[in-house]
Amino acid sequence: MGRIENDDYTNLQIERCEGEVLRITLDRPGDPLNAVNGELHEELARLFRELRQEDDARCVLLTGSDQSFSAGGDFNWFPELQDNEALEHLRRDAKQLIWDLLDVELPIVVALNGHAIGLGASIALLSDVIFMADTATLADPHVRVGIVAGDGGAAIWPLVLGPARAKEFLMTGDPVRAEDAHRMGLVNHVVPIDELGSAALDFARRLAQGAPLAIRYTKQAVNKLVKDALNTTYDFSTALEIVTFHSEDHREALTALAEKRPPRFKGR
Repeated sequence: MGRIENDDYTNLQIERCEGEVLRITLDRPGDPLNAVNGELHEELARLFRELRQEDDARCVLLTGSDQSFSAGGDFNWFPELQDNEALEHLRRDAKQLIWDLLDVELPIVVALNGHAIGLGASIALLSDVIFMADTATLADPHVRVGIVAGDGGAAIWPLVLGPARAKEFLMTGDPVRAEDAHRMGLVNHVVPIDELGSAALDFARRLAQGAPLAIRYTKQAVNKLVKDALNTTYDFSTALEIVTFHSEDHREALTALAEKRPPRFKGR
């Protein structure tokens, strides 16, 4: 029997709600933006692995605390990833995180309480039903720090938006406001921030009350399409991301952030 427990995590809060809904809140201590560092990345990877074996819940509600769902990678973590061994460990964990996320049979409802950036955006877009606060944004700004969008973004954005529109956002890193995300089909519902929690929980309870096998198997069938897209692009984009992690442009981006100035990219 599998049952996720709150005490097993430091950066995630686990709560079992009435109606067999498992609410999981990204809540990195001391960081209101829930930026992803090594510890949070490891816990997210473990979370989706363990959710594949969760027996008691019938729906998952995933949200964030404070100001953000997740602000993407923690820039203070990036210098550690210049080490080849650390980067290779991250590559393996990141791929397994995404594949395990897609293999979670329970439906996953996401409540985007704040900005979902980089990996945060990929996790949300690869889940099942997305409720977005009207004040939140979605973005995949890997290119702004001189690296390739290699955590699933290069697959899911074009699958949802089509290649041309996806390339605009992936090549600029521009954020998508809630109303535009809804209009373009990136998210299912946009609601006022003070109504987000209740709206998403009500929908999660509705799914939890449905026929479990039919819902899970329907999700698995649709996710075959998503997996096909990832099989086409994931390893390729991740390999290129590793190349750009070692580029001068990436180092310049981190230096510019530290010095609070625009980066001067040179294409090397």
